[in-house]
Amino acid sequence: MAKAKSAFVCTECGAESSKWQGQCSGCREWNTLQEIRIGPSVLPGAAPSAGSSGAAAARTATGRGGYAGTLSDNVTDLSNVSLSEVPRFSSTFGEFDRVLGGGLVPGSAVLLGGHPGAGKSTLLLQTACKLAQHKRSLYVTGEESLSQVAMRAHRLQLPMQGLKMLAETSVEIILATAEREKPEVLIIDSIQTMHMEDLSSAPGGVSQVRESAAALTRFAKRTNTVLLLVGHVTKDGSLAGPKVLEHMIDASLLLEGDGDSRFRTLRGQKNRFGAVNELGVFAMVEHGLKEVKNPSAIFLSRNEEQASGSLVMVVWEGTRPILIEVQALLDDSALGNPRRVAVGLDGNRLSMLLAVLNKHGGLFTGDQDVFLNVVGGVKVLETSADLAVLCAVVSSLQNRPLPRELVVFGEVGLSGEIRPVPSGQERIIEAAKHGFTRAIVPKGNAPKQAPKGMTVIAVDKLSQALEAL
Repeated sequence: MAKAKSAFVCTECGAESSKWQGQCSGCREWNTLQEIRIGPSVLPGAAPSAGSSGAAAARTATGRGGYAGTLSDNVTDLSNVSLSEVPRFSSTFGEFDRVLGGGLVPGSAVLLGGHPGAGKSTLLLQTACKLAQHKRSLYVTGEESLSQVAMRAHRLQLPMQGLKMLAETSVEIILATAEREKPEVLIIDSIQTMHMEDLSSAPGGVSQVRESAAALTRFAKRTNTVLLLVGHVTKDGSLAGPKVLEHMIDASLLLEGDGDSRFRTLRGQKNRFGAVNELGVFAMVEHGLKEVKNPSAIFLSRNEEQASGSLVMVVWEGTRPILIEVQALLDDSALGNPRRVAVGLDGNRLSMLLAVLNKHGGLFTGDQDVFLNVVGGVKVLETSADLAVLCAVVSSLQNRPLPRELVVFGEVGLSGEIRPVPSGQERIIEAAKHGFTRAIVPKGNAPKQAPKGMTVIAVDKLSQALEAL
């Protein structure tokens, strides 16, 4: 087989060079040359097989065909494509399945990222050990020795029979082993430690990560194997490596959690087989990660003593409502430019809401430092938290505690109107299940009949909501 050639391409202007150099000769930028592999159009001695077109045979010969799982030059009408349900099987974790869109899909590639210590390897080791009881599974570790993985599995009291282990970083050896073992689930920990033999760059580099992920993904789609990749993150929390890595895979998940918190949240950033706004909640316990089936219960562990600036809101995550406490603290500012600090919410949106409160609510906060926190380390991405944020700010500003049985949600517009949010009825029902008896909601979300024991106050202006407090 002919050895694959490589070239160095500038990431800024696309100019090619036969060798690496510090400065691009085309655009004069520094440190922009990255190594890429270049293969011949047809390998020497390869001939088209009988009954196959020249293009398909050429793709087979180069080893680059079948990226989507099939080799075909035939055009198919969209109406003739089968609409049968995509087969799935459970990962043995209900919260993991929820974020994946219902379970693992054969032939899919899933990238799991997160900060060091978040629990990526623990989650996948628990999944692999349980899946190995009824699915052929191969766990490839490139960061730890086999004894280290075995010690962790023993400490977590996981079933160790049936799981095939391999300590290797060469993609060629991993693929050869996978061809022989024929696993249904292949776990790579991690993609940044993998390397291709015919590339001269170091493991973790752009070209190594891209080519290694492409080779593993092609194998997964060709053999209908579930591929689970562990990915590192940079200091700003984004996935390390080239952006094309996230385009190759089918699902990109991020496991988040503060170092001082035992709770971890799993959120989808990309998913070709489900929604990307699902949220899975896990608790780090003595025996590994344990799924939290009722997240609202852990986020509502409030103090018995009432305090100003504390309020419960209902946010919608994927297919379920979650009750979360939001806290606000206002203090006289000694600076000419008061501080605006938001943890778990968008800081720019907080500044906008404070301007609406001043303009349409008649409450001035320009001389106050405003601190906002979402309890539990959850990041709220939707606008239904607007009204609850302003109510908490008003409670802290006036030093007046709000009723513990009160729940609030709604979007606030720039003209002071309260806009309805999706799934309002389900939010109210979820609040009633947890014992809340009073709710301030947008008029567009007011139910025809409130749940038993629940008083629903429908408002369409910010001034009406402040009066209802």
